[in-house]
Formats: sequence, C-alpha cells, structure tokens
Amino acid sequence: MQFPESWLRAFCNPPLTSQQLADTLTMAGLEVEELRPFAPAFTGVVVGQILSAEQHPNADRLRVCQVDVGQGAPLNIVCGAPNARAGIKVPCATVGALLPPGEDGKPFAIKLGKLRGVESQGMLCSAKELQISEESNGLLELGDDAVVGRNIREQLGLDDMLFTLKLTPNLAHCLSVYGIAREVSALTDTPLLPSEFPKAAVQIPDRLPVSVQAPDLCGRFSGRIVRGVNTKAQTPAWMVERLARCGQRSISPLVDISNYVMFELGRPSHIFDLDKIHGGLQVRWGREGEQLKLLNGNTITVNADVGVIADDHRVESLAGIMGGDATAVSDDTQNIFIEAAFWWPKAIAGRSRRYNFSTDAGHRFERGVDPSTTVEHVERITQLVLEICGGQAAVLDDQVIHLPQATPVTLRVARAVKVIGMPLTQAQCAAALRRLGLPVAEGDGTLTVTPPAYRFDLQIEEDLIEEVARVVGYNELPDTPPQAPITAKVRTEARRGPFAVRRALAQLGYQETINFSFVEERWESELAGNADPIRLLNPIASQMSVMRSSLLGSLVAALKFNLDRRADRVRLFEVGRVFRKDASVTDSDTSVAGFDQPMRVAGLCFGAVDVLQWGSPARAVDFFDAKGDVQALLAPRSVEFRAAEHPAMHPGRCASVWLAGSCIGHVGELHPKWRQAYELAQAPVMFELDLNAVLARDVPAYQGVSRHQAVERDLAIVVKESVTHAAVVDAIRAPANPWLRDVMLFDVYRPKKQVGADASTPGALAADEKSLAMRLVLNRDDATLTDEDIDAAIKAVLESLGQRVAARLRA
Repeated sequence: MQFPESWLRAFCNPPLTSQQLADTLTMAGLEVEELRPFAPAFTGVVVGQILSAEQHPNADRLRVCQVDVGQGAPLNIVCGAPNARAGIKVPCATVGALLPPGEDGKPFAIKLGKLRGVESQGMLCSAKELQISEESNGLLELGDDAVVGRNIREQLGLDDMLFTLKLTPNLAHCLSVYGIAREVSALTDTPLLPSEFPKAAVQIPDRLPVSVQAPDLCGRFSGRIVRGVNTKAQTPAWMVERLARCGQRSISPLVDISNYVMFELGRPSHIFDLDKIHGGLQVRWGREGEQLKLLNGNTITVNADVGVIADDHRVESLAGIMGGDATAVSDDTQNIFIEAAFWWPKAIAGRSRRYNFSTDAGHRFERGVDPSTTVEHVERITQLVLEICGGQAAVLDDQVIHLPQATPVTLRVARAVKVIGMPLTQAQCAAALRRLGLPVAEGDGTLTVTPPAYRFDLQIEEDLIEEVARVVGYNELPDTPPQAPITAKVRTEARRGPFAVRRALAQLGYQETINFSFVEERWESELAGNADPIRLLNPIASQMSVMRSSLLGSLVAALKFNLDRRADRVRLFEVGRVFRKDASVTDSDTSVAGFDQPMRVAGLCFGAVDVLQWGSPARAVDFFDAKGDVQALLAPRSVEFRAAEHPAMHPGRCASVWLAGSCIGHVGELHPKWRQAYELAQAPVMFELDLNAVLARDVPAYQGVSRHQAVERDLAIVVKESVTHAAVVDAIRAPANPWLRDVMLFDVYRPKKQVGADASTPGALAADEKSLAMRLVLNRDDATLTDEDIDAAIKAVLESLGQRVAARLRA
C-alpha cells in the first residue's frame, strides 16, 4: 500500500522524522518496503504568472512570454507549450536552476540563451520535466491560490515522502490512511484526529428497492440515491494530488471520490448510474450461465459460488470485487446510487483469482472491512459528491442482515510474559491494548478484550500477545543468551551432504531445478499413481491444488516448458521433499502426525547423449545412460537393478534400484501414453531415489593388494531369451567360490532369422535363444591359482548355470 506522509500526518502528527516514523512502523509489524520523496531533487523553480504571450517573430510554434516571478521586473521567456497563455500560473525555472537529471543522469542546468534570435531568461516547465507526472502535453497549470515567486517545492508539497507498506494478511485494518494513523497514534502515544461524518441534508424521499437474498454473502447493505449530479465537474486538485501520491490516477469525479474514500477509510464502495438500473437490486449468489461485462472490459461467466448484485434484467456487479460496465457512471450520468456494504470475507476470498485478475476492493473485503461504518462512509461519499458534483441527496437506506459477532479473547499475563520473553506487569499489558483502542476488562492476572468491528485478526490469545509485543516494542526485548550450549552438528564420515549430491549430478551434466511442492492433481494420478493426494485448503492457483508425492511430475513439466522454447537437449534434476499420507507417522519436532515427508532426488534426461561433435555419432539417451548415471551417483557402493513397474515409466524399460537389500527408487523411460499426452518427440529417461539412501556412503577401509596375478576365463553360454542377465550372474555366484572376484558381460549374440534355417545343426541357436559371453576374474590372496583350482571353479559354475538357468556351453 502506498500513501503520502502528509495525508497520514493530517490525521496523526507524531514528533518524528520521516525515517523515524518508517522505522517505528516497521518495528510494529507494518513493514515499510520503500520510503522515497514524491519529486526528485531540483532547485531554482518558482511559481510564475504569465502576464502576456506573444507570437515569436521567427517561429510559428513559439511564444514570447512575459513572466512575473516576484522579482519586480518580469522575465522574458520563450516557450513552445500549446497552453502557454496570459493569466495562468506555472512552474518557472529561473537562470541557474538545476532540473532533474535526464537520460544521461546529469542535472539539466538553465542558462541565459537565445531561441531564434529572442533572448530567453528561464524556462516554463511541464509536470514531466519536473518528473512529478508523466503528463507532457503542456505546462503544469497551478491553482489560482499559488503564490507568485514561491518555491514550487513548497507550493506543491514536493518534499512529501511516499510510504510503501508491505502488509501481512492479518493487518486488514491498516489498508487505509486512517487505519495506519490509528496505529501510529497507538505506537507513539500521539492524539488521533477523530473522523467526522456529517449527515447530508435529505432533499428528496427517493429510495431504491434492494433485496439481500444471501445473508452468507452480504451482512449489511447501505445505499443512497443522489439526483442531479454534474459528472462533468472537475475533480479538485487536492484530491487528484492525493490519489496520485497513492498511485491512483484521476479518472472522473465520481470514480475519484469512491477511490479517495477507499484510500482514506479503507472501505471500497461502488457508484451506479441510477437510470441504467432496471427495477431494484438483488444481492444474491450467481446462477449458472449468467454473464457480466466488467469495468475492465472482460466478460465473465458466474456460478452459484460467486456473489453478484443484479437488477430485474441482468447481473450488474461482481459483489465486493468490481462493478459492471452496463451501470457504470459516465459523462451523461445525472442520477446515481451510492452503495457501501459489508461482504463476508469467505464469500469474497479467491473469487477474483478465478477470473485471473485482482482488485483493491477484493483485496480488502477478503481480509475483512469494518461492518459498523457503512452508513458513515456513505455519508462521507455523499458529502464529497455534493461538494464537487452538486445534486440532491435522498434518504439513506441501511439494511442490517447478519453481522459477525465479536467473541471475547482472554490474555493471561503470565502466558504473555513467557511467550514474549520479558518481564511485564498486568498494567503494562492493559495500557498497550488500550492504546490500540481495544476495550479491556481486567481480572486476576487476566485481560479480556472484545475485538472492535474493524479487527478481524483478534481471535486467540496469541493475537493479543502479539499486540502487546508490538506496542511495547520489539526493540525492548532483552538479549537473553540460550541456556543450552550451541554445538555444531558434525556429519559422520559415513554420510555426505545434499550439496555433494547436487555437485555430483552437475558433474554428470544435469542442471538443477527448484519447483513448487504443490502440483496439478493429474500429475499425482498419472505419474505417481496416487489416487488420494494431500489437498490444499487454499491453493495459490486452481491447478496447483495438491501436495506432490513424487518429483517426476515437476521434472516432466519443466522438460515440456524447455522443449516449447526450442531446447533440444535437456538434463534436469531436483532435490526436494515429497508428501504422502501415512498413519504411522507421529508428531515430533520434525514431523506431522499422519504425513510422511521424505526427501528425494530425481533426474531426467532428454535428447542426444552428447552435444553435436565429430568424434562420435549422434545417439539419443536411453535407459542405460540413466542407469549409468545412477550407478555413478551411488558409487562406490554396489547397486542392483531389478525389473519393475512404475506408473510413470515404460512397463518393459523400468527397473527398481536396490541398495543393501532395500529398494531406494526407480529408473526408467517415460511411459508411452504419457509421452504421447505431453507430445514429446522422444521418450525422456528419468530416475527418482530416496535422498537418505543416496547420502549414505561406505567409509574407505584398508585392504591389501594381492601379490598374485588374477586369472581371467571367458565363457560363451547359451540360454533362453527370457533369462535375464541378473539370473545368469546369480547362477555364476551361487557356488560361493571365495576366489571369484568379478563377473562381466562383454558380448550378446542373437541368431538372425532366416527362412529355412535348421535349428538342429550342431552349435546353432534356436530362435528363442541367445548367447552371452561372460568374463570371470579369479584370484587368490595366499597362493597362485593352479590349473586344477581353476578347472574346479569353472566346472562348479557350469553346473550351477545348467541347474539354475538351463544354460549350456556354446559349441
């Protein structure tokens, strides 16, 4: 929220500098995000009055002006502005003045010069040249009350500071200048100017029939007809200036008045063109299929979950969010209806986000706006309308349907002392709450507060404790050292840190991504097989409604995002937390009952194995590339891969990853149906592993090197096509020979399918057979292996292969 300091001090003027005021607000929880002057630094600019403006003798678009700047003799200034004319008062930069820097970053100095042969003793300025506005269509015309010769900074209050506050959602009562002034008054113990709402003189008895049909949408509705308004009147300069310093441009008198009261008092309101309303108004929930063209030009379709204001023919306004185009005021408007209502926060929250826009009104109403002041605010709007646009005010109609009931909240002083961490008496706590304007009833060690109507955030004891801490001042908290010694947690040698995992994956060519933990629900069902994900009560977007139980969905989405931007080779990884329902999890310092939150590491590769080069032919990544990356990530630990199934992966190109007898994740190619759904040119290969298992590592241990030479024996065996490599290796290791050091597959042969081939030929392979060439490495630490030892070992291996996988030696 942005506002000028001068407007704030009009309500409460503490003896503090601008910076001290900003620091006070920040320390009270109202973070001042930016503090800057309204206008940049410049000097030598005063109020000047044009006495005459004659045509330049040598230029059609220039005028020679005689300008009174309060120095006795008028200045001769050549000006090309189209609105330069006698009688107006404008900013005048005299010789020696320094205007704000231009594009070169240097101040613009005004010097005595000649334009087309006529001497110019200064410069008449536009608002853009002074950098106080983007308007550049002519000189900045000042009001008749401007004092000739007065410094323009003083005349226009250009040294006014602009505050930009970053408010948390619980501070809805501070979404107005008066609300912030109320806080400043409490924090600095400075008097607050009371707000006054004089009643307008009722001149006509007219009343617009309004029917509130949804008490769970609207708790109070106040309105008034004003006839005979002049919408072509000009918004006063003081109002335009205050709106501009709040970041709001002037639109028209009626719209400006509505916006002004919103910034001043925090209540959004709406002004209808009365003559465009058919019959009366109904405040109700929308109906399926109803459409509304909004003031921003968008046409939306409402449903039964969205509140509307309708007349007898159609929907005219989106309740609490934005008015409709059909009943908007214009230059032809003569009669208006002023509306100020209390909309229940839950009935407004999230509605505008459904239509991909947000408004100041919706922002305030979904946080809570005081329901007790609708009448007073209608009176304030009426007062401004009558002063600026004229007209005749009708009777004020106020319907109270269903208002929130204040629930008393009790504060235990001893509890406040314990939570805040500083000694406080009951009198100090009560004084702090009373300074905030809260009614306090004292008991024996307790304080009971009935929250006023504008404080929607005071619901539990901790809310009152926070208010006490804010008013007493966080800077008053004592410096208390921790009672327990602070000892750094040393990671054991058997574990590496997550950063080491990230660095290892980066060295393998992967790039890290960081994604939201809340994802699309279809990702969970499609890529994680999770039919019952953890749902969010208030998602930041409708499509991000559940918590992820797998990292794969985020990686596939990131891949699709990059491919849509013409990336042809993508390698991504993420280290993050996933969330699953698990009734066995109990509450602790690091866990929440019923929810498991393990850390995972996942990777995805797509495209060519290497960048384009001459040294090797181009080849797309496949399952074995990702498998190799997993082995490299887990090295030097021995990892086992077993054929498996996964909802996101190809049923025939997927393996589970086993480490020390436990399954720690999966690696595989994306399932063909998801590849088709995401319109991918080729199937990406991906893996997802449990991070804790990846972090564990074996501590290096000394092992002597054998003094005897190893022996290698190659076996070519024939097995059925269905026999897996893992089964063959298990059969070779089954005899448990202590001398067998390693087993490696170095060749696979399958027969070519030929018409008329005779499978009975000696040494020939059947169509359902394959030949595997295996290399066995044997070594003995205490002696050299003899031929008898080697032959016995090979014989045992062959017998095991024949028994377990029906293998035979290839002839």
